[in-house]
Amino acid sequence: MNPAPLSGLYAPSLSLLTDLYQVTMAYGYWQQGLQDREAVFHLYFRRPPFQGGYAVAAGLAYVADFLESLAFSEDDLTYLAGLKGAKGTPLFPQEFLEYLRTLEFSCDVDAMPEGTVAFANEPLIRVQGPLLQAQLIETALLTLVNFQTLIATKAARIREAAGSDTVLEFGLRRAQGPDGGLSASRAAYLGGVDATSNVLAGQRFGIPVKGTHAHSWVMAFEDEETAFAAYAKAFPDDSVFLVDTYDTLEGVRKAIKVARAMREQGHELGGIRLDSGDLAYLSREARELLNEAGFPDVRIVASNDLEENLITSLKLQGAIIDTWGIGTQLVTAYNQPALGGVYKLAALRKPDDSGWDFTIKLSEQLAKTSIPGILQVRRYETDKGQPRADMLYNTATPPPTAPLVIVDPLDATRRRTVRPETPYRELLEPVFRRGRLLQPLPPLAESRARAHREVLALDPSIRRFLNPHTYPVGLEATLYDYRNHLILEKRGLGAE
Repeated sequence: MNPAPLSGLYAPSLSLLTDLYQVTMAYGYWQQGLQDREAVFHLYFRRPPFQGGYAVAAGLAYVADFLESLAFSEDDLTYLAGLKGAKGTPLFPQEFLEYLRTLEFSCDVDAMPEGTVAFANEPLIRVQGPLLQAQLIETALLTLVNFQTLIATKAARIREAAGSDTVLEFGLRRAQGPDGGLSASRAAYLGGVDATSNVLAGQRFGIPVKGTHAHSWVMAFEDEETAFAAYAKAFPDDSVFLVDTYDTLEGVRKAIKVARAMREQGHELGGIRLDSGDLAYLSREARELLNEAGFPDVRIVASNDLEENLITSLKLQGAIIDTWGIGTQLVTAYNQPALGGVYKLAALRKPDDSGWDFTIKLSEQLAKTSIPGILQVRRYETDKGQPRADMLYNTATPPPTAPLVIVDPLDATRRRTVRPETPYRELLEPVFRRGRLLQPLPPLAESRARAHREVLALDPSIRRFLNPHTYPVGLEATLYDYRNHLILEKRGLGAE
């Protein structure tokens, strides 16, 4: 069977955007008559990325698009029909493929809105519905949410380091392929960057696009001054000159010379860009040259493998930089290229429809032991809207109305009592009901504003890069006790 051409990679049907074992499990459920048994899954991560104190939820818009169009096309079914088992026989019988042909997504989906600040073990998404369907979408949801949440969080950290400076995303050429580039640009904007160099992302998502020119522009001309003058002629009101092709400070002087000529014609140079060398020293020297020449408003743009820690260091060194161009380190999440998001079964409807069987995945590491129940995340806040603590509770057994106790799932001695009158909000909001999108998701700009607002609301000790304070997240006490009971029961250590 010939592979599909690259142009068909992003065809309307993405139902095969999954791991094979999701389809084999779906067949197994169907064969056992379990396909319609109601199930609940949670998508969450076990620790925040970058050794940080939080994450910024992202990717839900992609999830909604994926679920709305979930259907197996004739090409999908033909491909699955051609898969063979170890003995050369079809891996899937025709009857199962006919079932997939008529499959319609009918799950309920609740999720944290994009831009919400999230912490370890908190469901970003809860899926409730037929077991086969809820299982089948696992891989797609993880790949859509994991990457964008990772990049949005990285962007929020870079925004923290840059403060009020302009931050541009320049990473397409180093991204992990076309979709990696598009997803990264979108998530980076959501997380806090101001613009992107990615023109397709600008078109698709409405992100402002910005750019300068490359070293090749300068090298294509007889000398730097000629190159700068030619660029100024093409873009008299939108020029930023890359000054480090040969000698950086000499390049600044030539940029100033061209800027004077531009001013005589009624135009102003927008900025210069530094892409190599000692950025702290060069930016200070460049600023002095520009100021002495009468160009205090010309911006200094810096690039070259920048990220939040280096930006912080450069500021401490006295760098005078107005705009930060961030590429590889952002779009590849260079120092942690994957978010450890997981998708775990947490509840199954009893066969007699009398209630729920809550499920748990055990591990020798308590951090990898899952949380049973149909979970909701309640965020307690101050009167000014600042987060105080998050509580996970089982909606099938609502928490008591008396003062609530939140227990750290990894340390029973870490407990917090919350008075009933404490303001709170529920973080998982309805997105799909019976497979139908309830309403259009917020525009990207609104999600970006949410991310900015929620990150700033965190205490600075949680936002800091080195050894951040752990934000309190715990289980409602009765859920904590039930989880321990279930652990002992599954290990054969329960009361006789």
